[in-house]
Amino acid sequence: MTLDELLARSGGVCEFCGDDRRLAGVEVEPAGPVVLCSTCRGDRAAETGHWRCLEGAAWSAVPAVQYAVWRRLRTLDEPWAQELRDGMVLLPQVQAWVNAPAAVEHRDSNGVQLAQGDSVVLIKDLPVKGAGFTAKRGTAVRGIALVADNATQIEGRVDGQRIVILTEFVRKK
Repeated sequence: MTLDELLARSGGVCEFCGDDRRLAGVEVEPAGPVVLCSTCRGDRAAETGHWRCLEGAAWSAVPAVQYAVWRRLRTLDEPWAQELRDGMVLLPQVQAWVNAPAAVEHRDSNGVQLAQGDSVVLIKDLPVKGAGFTAKRGTAVRGIALVADNATQIEGRVDGQRIVILTEFVRKK
């Protein structure tokens, strides 16, 4: 959607708080874009009580907005936010997004996303427990495998041994 289409959908106001200044489209994966003001985007500090605007936005008929509200409520450490989130009546599409398992993302020491089969380079000498050798800094590890349930671990072959490596000690080649 273009910004003009988003603004037409939102009536030219933030889809959380209704402010009509400093609006921009924000992509909310997997739901799609929503229109938010600079405060709701997090570009400016929110005034006390600002997030109470989510009480009205939670009833939006737009799935992307409803999902974005649900996610924002998760970040607030206020009793009212938890109650609102627990009491939200979610659209079927939004409920599916909420129930979907979170995808585990593997990132190297520089924050670059790793994928199955990538090649990485060790950025530190790593003693390999049980194998009796040290994997040296600068060693290339080709064809890595991602550990499905742990975003901090990958597997690869070093000196003919299959080892588990922490992602904080590699960079993508």
